[in-house]
Amino acid sequence: MDDLRDLDEVQKAAPALKVGIRPIDMHGGSDFGDQFETLRRERIPGAVVLPDPTFWPHREALLAAAAKERVAVIYGTTEFARVGGFMAYGSNSRAIARRSATFIDKILRGAKPGDLPVEQPAKLELLINLKTAKTLGLTIPPSLLARADEVIE
Repeated sequence: MDDLRDLDEVQKAAPALKVGIRPIDMHGGSDFGDQFETLRRERIPGAVVLPDPTFWPHREALLAAAAKERVAVIYGTTEFARVGGFMAYGSNSRAIARRSATFIDKILRGAKPGDLPVEQPAKLELLINLKTAKTLGLTIPPSLLARADEVIE
């Protein structure tokens, strides 16, 4: 994903949703504690972490910092909700990895990579982690729970 393009899309959507956007530059391995402490100090109760594979190796630090400062975070890949994040809306990395194996097989059988089609995830998923919601003191409306692809209890 192109982080700047994603951020641009979020900023375009914000006015229609009547929400404010305050971008914070975070990178995998950065001091997430300082970033989330800033959000808490400025009374910003929620955040969106855009899809970025560099966050995955640092997921424990990212999740711990968000939990410590009690910031409700929506992640751009579903695996974050499965490992303790509050909510995720995005692609399923496991499904993408399985699909990638098909491409690898084709290449190993002689297909030219440039001749293979570019694919995007066919489905985005909404996951809600109720255990984390409870820790944050949040109640999720039944209508949102009904729309979720997976509810983690």
